[in-house]
Amino acid sequence: MKRLATGIDIGGTNTVIGLIDETGTIAGQRSFKTRDYPVFEEYAQRLVGEIETLRSLAPDAEIAGIGIGAPNSNPFTGFIEDPVNIRWYERNADGSQRAPLRHIPIVSHLKQYYPTLPVVIDNDANAAAVGEMIYGGARGMQDFIEITLGTGLGAGVVVNGQLVRGHGGMAGELGHVLLRPGGRVCGCGRRGCLETYVSATGIVRTLLEVMAEDLRPTPLRSTPADRIDSRMIAEAARAGDPLAQETFERTGNLLGEALANFVAFTQPEAIFLFGGLTAAGHLLWAPVQRSMESHMMRNYQGQVKLLPSGLPQSEAAILGASALVWQELHHPTPQR
Repeated sequence: MKRLATGIDIGGTNTVIGLIDETGTIAGQRSFKTRDYPVFEEYAQRLVGEIETLRSLAPDAEIAGIGIGAPNSNPFTGFIEDPVNIRWYERNADGSQRAPLRHIPIVSHLKQYYPTLPVVIDNDANAAAVGEMIYGGARGMQDFIEITLGTGLGAGVVVNGQLVRGHGGMAGELGHVLLRPGGRVCGCGRRGCLETYVSATGIVRTLLEVMAEDLRPTPLRSTPADRIDSRMIAEAARAGDPLAQETFERTGNLLGEALANFVAFTQPEAIFLFGGLTAAGHLLWAPVQRSMESHMMRNYQGQVKLLPSGLPQSEAAILGASALVWQELHHPTPQR
């Protein structure tokens, strides 16, 4: 009998659900708008309905478990903790909404419907790392780091074949390592975090600094700052814009510096880069590689591979979520 894992990616805009086998083949996929269901009970009912619809498409398959990738999730408690971009409420008896839920019991709710199945949750960067290990370029590797470059910078750290979660389930928040203490304000409330410099939003901030320092003309000056994105900067850099090229050079140098520091902690076999910012290709990769090697202690130089993710961008989230199931079956998450 074919075994399938249910992978669920919960985002602030969309929730995507997929049925995926152990090779990473997607047997079925559905989605709906997360924001259409501000009341958590109604959201959860829609989620269960979508899971059941998918299961009906593969009636002869065995469902091995449910994996969930979600921001601010705690793998030990099964809660989504005070998410920034998602707001769910409870409904009062009179139909009015209560204050927003800060601790969302998503795992225990699904366990009510699927009591015999493992239901596991982790943040999207950790899920991506497990997905890389099971379906992607890290197959066969025991030690690697997955860096996700999106709106922020996420990371999943794998050591001896195990995801590093830490005592409270929040280890590996490499985007919040202080790269430049006292520097840019971060959403976490501190200044100088790595993700304020190396992310889709961070690179826009760098471009604005470059344009303030260098008054040479660039087509990007005609675009309002809040309309500029990393794709536009990459297009300008490819067209020969020196300010856009300098922006990527600075971003790559900073990321390489940070990666050199991360190597000292776990000595990974490889570091995988994933996310929209990596679409810039050599504009980003070349300075990252140079900077990483130049900043590393010589004992590590030339030993750590810098690689693109082997997961397809459009399906990586549900692949990562489903991979949590296969990981759980082999290495159950300890209870804390």
